[in-house]
Amino acid sequence: MTASSTPGNRLKKSHKLSIAGVTVVAAAAVSLSLVPGNASADAEAKKVSASVSTAPAAWNIANGGGQASAVTESLTNQSTIADRVAEIHAKQDSAPSTATATATAKAKADAKEKADAKEKAAAKKKAAAKKRAAEKSKASRSADRKPAYANNLNGWIKEALSIMKKEKIPGTYEGLHRNIIRESSGNPRAINNWDINAKNGVPSIGLLQVIKPTFDAYHVKGTPHSQYHPVANIVAAANYAADRYGTIDNVDSAY
Repeated sequence: MTASSTPGNRLKKSHKLSIAGVTVVAAAAVSLSLVPGNASADAEAKKVSASVSTAPAAWNIANGGGQASAVTESLTNQSTIADRVAEIHAKQDSAPSTATATATAKAKADAKEKADAKEKAAAKKKAAAKKRAAEKSKASRSADRKPAYANNLNGWIKEALSIMKKEKIPGTYEGLHRNIIRESSGNPRAINNWDINAKNGVPSIGLLQVIKPTFDAYHVKGTPHSQYHPVANIVAAANYAADRYGTIDNVDSAY
């Protein structure tokens, strides 16, 4: 009998259809599993895998080893494809997790940057407030150190004596007070319009009746440049008296 007529080596029409059916079913399972996120496709793929897994044994029993080997090889190829599909699914499933992790990390970085900027601004504001407080405290201490003098004859003399001490101009409260009372009776606006100085156009002015040329020559820096200012008038007159008489205390008449 020839090989072509051997029953064990020829595939009947029904056998060919069965092999084709198994291959188509397996391919359908792979195709369905390639649809990401499709629950029905995944379920169908499982059904196909289950039905295909029993085909080699059934076919082997009914049709002999040759046909079974062909089916087994086909299923092996389909299994390899299915493994690849599973790998693709795994990568697709991990992608959202990676994106979420990246977004979370960026959100944390942005939050930290904002927190750092806020902390830096707060520190700068605190430093500025501290500086203002220090300057205010310094000004307050300076004001506390500066004596407050009454705006009257007693206060004017005391303030003048304080300046005279710094400028090393001799004189006492008694010497100043005595000469002021004689010259102006304690009136800082007093002016002499009848003596020789007045006739010469430079009247005596102020508490110690100082003419302008004398006031300008002996004016003490730091005091107002005005003959009518009580403290400036006293200090300039005392400075002149110290230069000419040694001290205002030595003056007992017009000078």
